[in-house]
Amino acid sequence: MKQRIYIDTSVIGGYYDTEFEVPTKQLFERIVNKDFIVYFSEVNETELEFAPEHIKSVKNLIPNDCIKHIEIDEEVEVLTQTYITERALGKASENDAYHIALASVNRLDCLISWNFKHVVNFDKIKMFNSINLRLGYPLIDIRSPLEFLKNDNN
Repeated sequence: MKQRIYIDTSVIGGYYDTEFEVPTKQLFERIVNKDFIVYFSEVNETELEFAPEHIKSVKNLIPNDCIKHIEIDEEVEVLTQTYITERALGKASENDAYHIALASVNRLDCLISWNFKHVVNFDKIKMFNSINLRLGYPLIDIRSPLEFLKNDNN
């Protein structure tokens, strides 16, 4: 069974970022090879709205039969606001809270991000998971693209 992953917008931007380019492109090779079902949301779309065209076009690398669109509903909204009111994230990081809530509510296998300050952060992940468990959601697995690299022995 293919893993169901949510990629936040930092992964799209990482495709052309010199610091993150190599592992991001390696992740996208796996995506193009249909190793995953990729979940994308209206939050991603909004964040990409003002991005340069070459960044926007990275999304087009995802095969049509491997991309699923998910939307913010009341359940996602409540979980997002809970992350903020319980100070897992601040109001200024609301989009990050939406990404995490979207992946949690939809019970996805992993959220992938390059955002080490607000998302791929041990202390933050503990807070997200504490809230998730208390509210009946599963633990959310949050990783960077570095953890999806394959070596020749895989």
